[in-house]
Amino acid sequence: MPTETDNPHGGPKPYANPYLVGVLLGLVLLASFAILGAGLGASGGISRFAAALSMSVAPSHTLSSEYFGKWGENPLHYYLVFMFVGTFVGGLFSALLANRARIQVERGAASSVGRRLGYALAGGIIVGFASRLAQGCTSGQALTGGALLLSGSLVFLVCLFASGYAAAWFVKKQWHD
Repeated sequence: MPTETDNPHGGPKPYANPYLVGVLLGLVLLASFAILGAGLGASGGISRFAAALSMSVAPSHTLSSEYFGKWGENPLHYYLVFMFVGTFVGGLFSALLANRARIQVERGAASSVGRRLGYALAGGIIVGFASRLAQGCTSGQALTGGALLLSGSLVFLVCLFASGYAAAWFVKKQWHD
């Protein structure tokens, strides 16, 4: 696994300064507000992909759906779809530039690949369901709501970190090498 101090002769480049990246993320959020009049989030883009998939299988059912139907016949024509795709493309581009692109499953020695992927899938399903139930995801709540100093978003952030620390107790054994 690469680290910041890897050999500069062909090895991965050092990680970016987190303070600089935080400032840049803040500027992206500011630009989103200034240009689009809306903040950032990820679950809206994923939902639109699900609507497009549903539209390709059963268009009349999708259009009559209370959830997907409001987005019309072209659910992918939405700024969060492009942001979601850009997140993956940008991440891949960054990994390629830093010589960090490789297919692997991050896990501790005590955890099998199957167990690690199972935990990741279960966690993704829970978070995805919860973000749609709450009508927003962690990035939307933390970035957009936090930037606007919304009290609900600030309470959400405290609860998110507290529940993360509490849940870590159940899976920490798989990371102790």
